[in-house]
Amino acid sequence: MTYIDKQYDVVVVGGGLAGVCAAIASSRNGVRTALIQDRPVLGGNASSEIRMHICGANMHGTRENARETGIIEEIQLENRKKNPNHSFSILDTILWEKVNFQENLELYLNTRMIDVATNNNEIISVSAHQLTTEKDFLFKAKIFIDCTGDSSLAYKAGANYRVGRESKDEFGEQFAPEQADHYTMGNTVMFKAIDMGGPVPFEKPDWAYTFTEEDLKYRGHSAVNNKLEHYGVDSGYWWIELGGTDNTIDDAEEIRDELLKTVYGIWDHIKNGGEHGAENYTLDWVQFLPGKRESRRIEGDYILKEQDLLQGRVFEDAVAYGGWPMDMHPPEGFKHKGKSTDFIRVPLYTIPYRCFYSKNINNLMMAGRNISASHMAFGSIRIMGTCAVGGQAVGIAAAMAIGYNCMPREIGTHIKELQQKLLKEDCYIVGYKNKDKADKALGAKVIASSETDKGKAINVINGVARMVEENVNCWISDAIGNDGEWIELQLAGQQEIKEVHIKFDSALSTEISTTLSDVVRSNQIQGLPGTLAKHYAIQIIDRDKVIYTHEIKHNYLRHNKHQMPSGVYGDKVKIIIYTTQGVGEARIFEVRVY
Repeated sequence: MTYIDKQYDVVVVGGGLAGVCAAIASSRNGVRTALIQDRPVLGGNASSEIRMHICGANMHGTRENARETGIIEEIQLENRKKNPNHSFSILDTILWEKVNFQENLELYLNTRMIDVATNNNEIISVSAHQLTTEKDFLFKAKIFIDCTGDSSLAYKAGANYRVGRESKDEFGEQFAPEQADHYTMGNTVMFKAIDMGGPVPFEKPDWAYTFTEEDLKYRGHSAVNNKLEHYGVDSGYWWIELGGTDNTIDDAEEIRDELLKTVYGIWDHIKNGGEHGAENYTLDWVQFLPGKRESRRIEGDYILKEQDLLQGRVFEDAVAYGGWPMDMHPPEGFKHKGKSTDFIRVPLYTIPYRCFYSKNINNLMMAGRNISASHMAFGSIRIMGTCAVGGQAVGIAAAMAIGYNCMPREIGTHIKELQQKLLKEDCYIVGYKNKDKADKALGAKVIASSETDKGKAINVINGVARMVEENVNCWISDAIGNDGEWIELQLAGQQEIKEVHIKFDSALSTEISTTLSDVVRSNQIQGLPGTLAKHYAIQIIDRDKVIYTHEIKHNYLRHNKHQMPSGVYGDKVKIIIYTTQGVGEARIFEVRVY
């Protein structure tokens, strides 16, 4: 076999949201990065192949100010702007666009990792085959990141990993089972049905199963949306889940076949097994690539546990956060005669850096559902919003490791630098704030055209870029007039100004992800968050004279970085907001000046 040699600083394997965010973060921090994805599209469970909406710590908008920011927020706002009608195919395109046109990043779609070469507990290379071109590649890099979900890279490299449920005694987890086993959560196949406006018959395939109302008594299955479960036949059903008592990797093909037999049997019951309000509905789409919840979890220097989540623990090496409940599906899945999940609520918690690199393969990092966690903690960290912010943390850490010419573990000695880089890039870490010594704004005097009692102008330099409990942490003006509302940072004397970073308010208590579900969609805001600034300008002022102005008329992003031309010196930075995407007042969480 003849390989095409490829050399990079960082190679990311797996193009779900964790892998996408890891690859973008790594490349934006100046290192040559490759993203290898074995599917024709990016996004993993959020892609058009599976069509799952992005859940996260805000719990479908029921927890205030908890939505994930950073690269995933950038993607979601881009998607909301360009894809208001919730097309998963358009989301595929937006993800491809973000990756394909990113400087320092090369994308390999339809490319399956075949083998891994190691030496002295380090990965030397990864070989891969691209189905569409019949090309074989040999990828070499200093750092490899496993975002495969199944920990396929780690498994082939000989990394320590776990499968299944730990016993209650192993980590002292009160909700864990009494005895350890190899059971996992199962895989799911969903479907979408549409109302045709008149009766549509359905004839069950002879290979599909038959179900009675008794079989489905624990599973809501009316064509009318169930507001408790967020799913009707427009996006049914996450509880069509099997394989947790099998092996979700080894038995994946058989599990898919069983799921298809189950889906069509359930649809037959909905259509022909009594009154379910589905007379006018027909199947429009049936998922053929099952959505996978759980398989291998890679062991890191720390294993995140149930107690860490229940206590809302803030780690000294925290680099990401979560807040979705420990969402514990029974291994029997659909065959379980009882509740389809056990929802154990947790406060916001942090995830330590030690969960994101391998315990025994020195140059292997991981992000996504395969990070170092117990089965109980996994029940929460597996959610895509949480996976995405972990991916960004890993991507930045990998770039730092390249810069320091060290292994990922050694970045632990630079943890404060990593945390400050994450905050700078609009990632949220519970309990941490901006202390970047290079940020000239932190020493500025701040004035504004107006401010509210809670929304003081000084909030833009208090180090926290979102509302936390009762702390608004945001400048909020009075109603915007014809001349706009402004905020001004008066610096400590004349200084060269190279960059101005602004974090606007994108309504982090709301939900904005693309979804199949009419119920989820009906609970979302329409269009872009109204709190975002739309038309604004940045002015650099020197001794009361405006020497530079940059105007933005159609903003839709939360985090904006503005680079100044070389040689711009000033003693003040002024931001004028003329219009927003909806609300009547100007709102800014943070301004940084470099």
